[in-house]
Amino acid sequence: MHDAELPASARHLFAGQAGNASTPIAVQRRAKLWCYAGAVMKRFAAGLGAWLVLLAVPSGAQDVRASIEPPTRVVDPALDEDGASIAERLGSDPAVAAARLRLQQASVAVSDAMRARYGDRIAGIAVEHVPAFRLVVRLTGEGQVTSERVAGGSELIDVVYVPGAAASHAQLVAAIAAHQTTIRASLLVPPGLGVDQRSGELVAVVSLRDVAREGAGELRDRLASLTGVPVRLRTVDQPDRDLADETDTVVGGMRMMGGVPGDPRRYICTAGFVVTDGTRPALSTAAHCPDTLKIRDAAGRVEELPYAGQWGWGNHDVQINLSARPLPPRFFADRARQSVRTVTAVQPGAATRAGDIVCHRGERTGYSCAPVELTDFAPAGDLCGGACLPTWTTVAGPACGSGDSGGPVFLGTTAHGLVKGGSYRADGSCAFYFYMSIDQLPSPWRVLTASDAAPPLTPPADPVPVG
Repeated sequence: MHDAELPASARHLFAGQAGNASTPIAVQRRAKLWCYAGAVMKRFAAGLGAWLVLLAVPSGAQDVRASIEPPTRVVDPALDEDGASIAERLGSDPAVAAARLRLQQASVAVSDAMRARYGDRIAGIAVEHVPAFRLVVRLTGEGQVTSERVAGGSELIDVVYVPGAAASHAQLVAAIAAHQTTIRASLLVPPGLGVDQRSGELVAVVSLRDVAREGAGELRDRLASLTGVPVRLRTVDQPDRDLADETDTVVGGMRMMGGVPGDPRRYICTAGFVVTDGTRPALSTAAHCPDTLKIRDAAGRVEELPYAGQWGWGNHDVQINLSARPLPPRFFADRARQSVRTVTAVQPGAATRAGDIVCHRGERTGYSCAPVELTDFAPAGDLCGGACLPTWTTVAGPACGSGDSGGPVFLGTTAHGLVKGGSYRADGSCAFYFYMSIDQLPSPWRVLTASDAAPPLTPPADPVPVG
């Protein structure tokens, strides 16, 4: 991490306004409290059904980090675009970066198989893109495990094992769940808590006030003693907050506008993915956005999207707004709204690893790609109608800002999640943002994909202008 290695926690901001818990959104009206145990345990069950047969290939050379690139140039416009976006950060040219993103996607099945093979020994699985692509599997226990090269689809993936972790991934998540309330009560500012699968540590994102009061070493040691797992502290200078903001053909990633009764201000969020409950088309966004939302299409027509429901407690921050017309499974990926992608797949949160590259589009910051930092993250403060559960994922800055709330998180044409909030440094720059995994959508809602049989789209009649 590039901030002080000690996000601080949180005041709640609704739609970019310094908030208080009395706002309609802050109390998450009509929100549905889902079972925490099911939300957390599904992350550990994901790998148990993996039937991938691992093909071990003798590496020959001692260094298994030799670059493995696809033997032929694979054309994938969406991944090529994401590769160009992340290339500078990876220190590579766009073609190499895109090839590594293809390896990242191919390696998901390999990670699932590793979880099934090693079970409770898994402390974390991380992706490394530099200097070459590989998976790093951290294990409890001292027995040495030989590095190997494994088949993932048509690709070969280097896998390196690091034994000796002090706590398993399951123990780290359980420690957050068991001690979150006590930790929050012991600090001046409620912290964010998450798992760094790269190091096998619980990361506490604490305020500078708490560090100054207690001392960094003393605070770290106290939390480690309380939780029984390794702890690392991290600080940023401003609290976590939700990313709604005041202020085309209907697809995900576009601007959504709305207001709160009695408040003359207009608020802006970003549409997530097109969803369906099996019969109705709708757009997803963040639950802390206004209930009634409007969109303006490329022709300048304004269309109201009626409110269907919202879920904003614990492990959810999602709202569903209906459309009167059939919607294609597409979303804007770029700032200029020129790159339109069709969703072809959905990746569950349990398959996400530290170091995975994901991208997002937001109305404030546009399009960017960055690596995942923490999984199983519980955002600071009371952003979830109270304390958040450790089911969120953080992504490195610097691209996040008010107005990005609800926007799509993706790689290529695979849907990963919906942006919830972010944490900021003293200069206002984004330290990281965090998102809800798309498999947390409340049943029966699900992301519409290209494989769904949708009715043919016909040019809609001009909607009645509203507002």
